[in-house]
Amino acid sequence: MGFIKEFKEFAIKGNAFDLAVGVIIGGAFGKIVTSVIDDLVMPIVAAIVGKPDFSSIYFAMGKGAENIPAGSTLAKAKELAPDAAIFAYGNFITVAINFALLALIVFMLVKTINRMRKAEVEAPAAPAAPTATEQLLAEIRDELKNK
Repeated sequence: MGFIKEFKEFAIKGNAFDLAVGVIIGGAFGKIVTSVIDDLVMPIVAAIVGKPDFSSIYFAMGKGAENIPAGSTLAKAKELAPDAAIFAYGNFITVAINFALLALIVFMLVKTINRMRKAEVEAPAAPAAPTATEQLLAEIRDELKNK
């Protein structure tokens, strides 16, 4: 019974639970960022570069590379020249842009949260109401000043 109790305390404890929530939110956030990249950013970049599908950008060399016709897709190139060294850098471009955008969004999120925390800490607290003793001493002080 002790093991179950310990595990329950661990699982419900703040750090483990916060981590689980963070992983779940991070997974969902990753899907949103992937959608932004694939559906919004990459078409713009593709229009500028002139290649609508980055996954088919590659460079082939070595044995069998000459058998790959110009304009072949990556899958077709791998099929036609299985022994060729094929550097598929198009997908890397997509992943790099995805990472850069995700890092930018996380940076902006952390910066905003830090600014909110700093404003919360720096906000002056309302002065506490004087205690009965302080009020009595203030009245005595005022009476002495008036005499």
